[in-house]
Amino acid sequence: MKKVVAFLALTVGFTALQAQEKTERQADQYNKWSVELGGGFNKPERPLTEGYYTKNISPFTTDLGVRYMFNNKFGLKADFGYNSFKGNGDGSKDFDSKYYRVDLQAVANLGRIMNFETWTNTFGLLGHAGVGLGRLESDNLVGKDRVGNFIGGITGQIRLSNRVALTGDFSTILNASQDATFDGQAITNSNGFKGVLFNGTIGLNVYLGKHEKHADWTVISNNADVSDLENKVAELKAQVKTISEQKPTVIEKQISAPAAAAPDKDLIKNMINDKYFSVYFDFNKATPAETSTAALDVVLTYLKNNPSANVTLLGYADQVGKSDYNERLSLARANNVKTILEKAGIASSRISVDPKGADTTFAKDSEEARRLARRVTFILR
Repeated sequence: MKKVVAFLALTVGFTALQAQEKTERQADQYNKWSVELGGGFNKPERPLTEGYYTKNISPFTTDLGVRYMFNNKFGLKADFGYNSFKGNGDGSKDFDSKYYRVDLQAVANLGRIMNFETWTNTFGLLGHAGVGLGRLESDNLVGKDRVGNFIGGITGQIRLSNRVALTGDFSTILNASQDATFDGQAITNSNGFKGVLFNGTIGLNVYLGKHEKHADWTVISNNADVSDLENKVAELKAQVKTISEQKPTVIEKQISAPAAAAPDKDLIKNMINDKYFSVYFDFNKATPAETSTAALDVVLTYLKNNPSANVTLLGYADQVGKSDYNERLSLARANNVKTILEKAGIASSRISVDPKGADTTFAKDSEEARRLARRVTFILR
């Protein structure tokens, strides 16, 4: 019995330590840099001199940016933009103007903030806003008009690969202290954000770094995510304490009894069947997470010490995705755990798998619950 107590205490400590280490490492497991390039159309709303017009959707606009994400939700980017304005040729006087700007913007990964991963791994959404400087040039303007600006917008994303995403952006630019109209005519009383310009672009995000994924598409489990797991650890600790506090006479009787091993085996078997030892998986993965090593060791040790015992592996997925896909994923997870046990020396005839598909007992809209739903549990018999 003392060996059981020591074994359980070691398992508790090892499991909690691995969970903590995994949480601390997550911040370094994704890429943070990206380069953004887009091109498209613009519409200068105001100021324009009477008799000067552009097309409702006027070419052309280009934008080049470099972005750094502090984590998977917030970041910062510097970008350079160029706009060209010309008369629409349909009743408008001729003019040819250029607008250049450079901005520093805060970026929010709205896809992660709003938990897009609960329904898609392909589409993303970024919000951005910041300030910068601009310069307007025109064939009607003597010199250059320098302005301050505020820019804000929304960028939709379609992930093409872990390195590239297709983007569509809509931004609004407000110019302050603009002394000339977009067609190059001098104006007075230019204080405030009186210049308004709309941009729409299509482009690419190119992700840089050595890791598999970029922050835009990374789902992070923070310390709160393991709260349910920590509750299980607390229950294990309580059981260890209960066992260790048994009266010496009871423990001595169990040790000296002919079937002294039976209580030990029953205890381990019951804890395994009660799901205190489960193998967990990352989102959309069929390979066990590193933190599941201790649980696999417990089950493997029991099967080796009890050659007549058999085990059924119950595979589960979270509720994200279609039911047929989750069924296949839960089967793949159970089969991968079976393969590990077989390679460790357990005969295939002693192992059966039972794919359960999505586990509906866990809340779909909770990241913490979904993490616990992605697992394989064991039934010993």
